[in-house]
Amino acid sequence: MLLLREVVATRTGERNVRSRRSANRAACGVLVALGLAAADPAAAQITFGPITLGSPGDPPRIAIGSGVFDVIPNSGKPGSGATGLALGEYRFGDVLWIISPFIGTFGTAKGAFYGYGGFGFDINFFQRFVATPNVAVGYFEPGRGINLGAHTEFREGAEFDYRFNNMNRLGVGMYHMSNAGIGKQNPGVELVTVVLTMPLPFR
Repeated sequence: MLLLREVVATRTGERNVRSRRSANRAACGVLVALGLAAADPAAAQITFGPITLGSPGDPPRIAIGSGVFDVIPNSGKPGSGATGLALGEYRFGDVLWIISPFIGTFGTAKGAFYGYGGFGFDINFFQRFVATPNVAVGYFEPGRGINLGAHTEFREGAEFDYRFNNMNRLGVGMYHMSNAGIGKQNPGVELVTVVLTMPLPFR
């Protein structure tokens, strides 16, 4: 029985180490992308008829918005429940081929905080409509809301925007957040945002 316990403990420890290494590799990838964001924008765009990938002509931008965190509450988890959020981001533009890094933060009405960095790329439809799949990793504090099981949390999803003549964008973002299994529990949450993006310098 003692030998069995030691084997189980060893395997559990190995899984935890692998999970931490995966999280560290993802975080390092984001940091490398953000570190290269000081480079000049890459003049690259991939075209498929009326659809293009990348927005090399768009300058760096700031994004402000609001939305709802934990839009699909889990009644079995303490603190779970839809709550308002406010966010801000700085988006560097296409500095890694068609890839655009960003950094940001949001807070909720229940005192939760998330500071993050990541990258995405634009899919342009007729130059006016833009879908931007993106991923991020960052530090999360739950406040009085749901405990997501770890301070390291990953966010993936997409933003869907309309681009105006002055390069402003207005759109909706839909995301999933979770710790990717590195915590003892991993409830995950969904969030929806409404975002206004404005180029720098302001126009």
